[in-house]
Amino acid sequence: MTRPRRSHLFMPGSNPRALEKARTVAADGIILDLEDAVAPDSKGTARDAIAEALGKGGFGKREMLVRINALDSPWWVDDVAMAAKAKPDGILVPKVSSVEDLNAVADRLSDLNADASIKVWAMIETARAILHVEEIAACAKDTEIRLAGFVWGPNDIARETRIRMMPGRASMLGMITQCVLAARMYGLDILDGPYSNFNDNDGFIAEAEQGRDIGFDGKTLIHPAQIEASNKVFTPPAEEVAQARRIIAAFEQPENASRGAIQMDGKMVERLHAEMAKRTIAIADAIAAMGS
Repeated sequence: MTRPRRSHLFMPGSNPRALEKARTVAADGIILDLEDAVAPDSKGTARDAIAEALGKGGFGKREMLVRINALDSPWWVDDVAMAAKAKPDGILVPKVSSVEDLNAVADRLSDLNADASIKVWAMIETARAILHVEEIAACAKDTEIRLAGFVWGPNDIARETRIRMMPGRASMLGMITQCVLAARMYGLDILDGPYSNFNDNDGFIAEAEQGRDIGFDGKTLIHPAQIEASNKVFTPPAEEVAQARRIIAAFEQPENASRGAIQMDGKMVERLHAEMAKRTIAIADAIAAMGS
């Protein structure tokens, strides 16, 4: 199933107003956060609040993820136990650095007999993760690990490596591309990291457009004010969708059934373009089904 992931908004599990607001925002997905946005003495309260919110439902077609605490913390085991009962669409695991990290989460989910519909997302935000990103992505071949996608985490990368986060992200583009390639190699989706200055709409749009062009499926967000721009950037333009439909229709003509390439508007169009067109149409149709 193709699912739009243009915008995934982080919402702190310790904030009741945020949990309520998550039911009304126009984001494609919500990440209910137990990690960075929650103080240590509020972890248990936030965990209970997220369980209650998911049980109550009302989130519509939004993809619901729960970001658990890191595996070196004392909280993650209880976080996973809660998620196994509450049944979000997925669990977002921060600071994944190895295959062993994903195995630990998979083993915990297995012990809990967690529903197979609960997927696992890995945040790529450590130096070790970057150096071993292909190995981590290859876990997608093991259905018991449940790996569905990556989320790029620039802030922790910068903290750990001392690489500066500069406008245009030139210092990180090599790492970003490496992660995108690994994700695509194993059929994973990948979301861009957040843009911290939610008052800088122009800067946000520039980074979102860059992320789209690099190959991200969407962007994680820290403020509802960023949703509209993110959705717009990651929505295929109407003219692109129309062209995609024309390409598919052309290859479906009987006279083109055995052809690897055809001419359209004075240009050569190959079957690989038809495959790309199918993806564009699928995303456009999925966005239309979301109602936004």
